[in-house]
Order: sequence, then C-alpha cells, then structure tokens
Amino acid sequence: MKILSLDTSGLVASAAISEDGKIIAEYTLNYKLTHSQTIMPMIDEIVKLSQTDINTIDYIACAAGPGSFTGLRIGAATAKGFAHGLKKPIVAVPTLEALAYNIFGTEKYICPIMDARRKQVYNAIYVFDGYELKEILPPATRIIDEVLDFVSKLDKKAVFLGDGIFVYRDAIDKCENAVIAPLNCNLQRAASVAAVAEDYIAKGKFMDGSDFAPEYLRKSQAERELEEKQKSGE
Repeated sequence: MKILSLDTSGLVASAAISEDGKIIAEYTLNYKLTHSQTIMPMIDEIVKLSQTDINTIDYIACAAGPGSFTGLRIGAATAKGFAHGLKKPIVAVPTLEALAYNIFGTEKYICPIMDARRKQVYNAIYVFDGYELKEILPPATRIIDEVLDFVSKLDKKAVFLGDGIFVYRDAIDKCENAVIAPLNCNLQRAASVAAVAEDYIAKGKFMDGSDFAPEYLRKSQAERELEEKQKSGE
C-alpha cells in the first residue's frame, strides 16, 4: 500500500510518500513562499528522488482542516487533482489529529493549537491509550484563555504544539500544566498525516475524490464581514 500525503493546512507545506508503514520520502518547508508555489514542486521532487512511479500510488491522504482557509483549499485542490488523475480515493485526515500523532506514545495529554486570529485557536485535546488516540476535547475554535483554563484543571500535564505556540508562548508558559513540544515535532508533517491515514484506511475511512471537502470549523473572514454588513444594513 503506497500513500501520497499532503499537509498545507497552516504555515508549513509538507508532502510525503509512504509504503506499508514506512516513510519513503518527506519534504517539509516552513518559509514565506505560498503553498500554491511550493506544494507541486515538492511533490515532484520527492517522486523523482524516490524513483516512485506516480501511478503506483494507492491513496491520496490530505490534511482536511481546520486551518488556513487558503491553505486548505490549495491542499484539497491538489489532492482532488491527483485523485481524479490517478483514479484513487482520498483519505481525509483531521489536521489536529495528525498534529497529535507527532507526539505519539506520550502519557501526557496532547493539545494542538493553530492560530485562528482574534485571540482564538483551532484546538482539540487528545491522549494516547496504548496505540489508540482518544479525543478528550473535540476540535473547535476556542479562545486561548479557555484552552489554558481547561488544561490547568487536568490531572496531568499537556503538550502544546502547532503554530499557535509561537503566538501565545507567554500565556502557555504561565500555565503550570503546560509544556511545549520541541522544534522537531511542533508543526505539521505529512508523515504524521500518513500515519493517521494508514489507520483510517484499515477502518475503511476513505472516499471518492469528488466527495472530499475541507473542514473549516468556522466561516471565512469574508463571509463574516459580509454578514456584519448585512446586519448593520438592517
């Protein structure tokens, strides 16, 4: 089983090829270039360097959100393009769940946070029970203070990761129950998307490319601004 995995849900762009539980190639970039500039060249590079015949790919796994609206759309369009061209199914992997897999095996709670602006974060809380990742707090858009208050009342420490840690570092440091993941595992990785995808595939959780759509968790800024204008005009 060979999987092409993508994550463009945040500041990081990442692509990976895995086969039967092994990462063959991974390319991750956290730079100022847009995902529309980087993701296709990255995929092309790992395909060439790993000497992978793209037609041998069995599944396309894609970080499905939440995250950057633009990034999620680029990832979805790329995944759907490959799925259509190769006639292969898509595995929709929740971004926060994939992030949690960066910290596989810890006994601590895992608290991914992605900056959603206006003092809000996309957040969920998980814990590993053996090999199984269990959801303690479901994915949602939350005020960072609410997340920290919840974590402060947990019975053990929580590992924070995701781009929100750079925005709210000072507040996180004040929470005695919080620790921050080190730089090698604190941001999105397509390899983690692949790890979740393997589990999803085993459970039959995949779909036709035409059915795939990102999970935004909230309306875009443009939609919110339009609603505010409509309300003010009433």
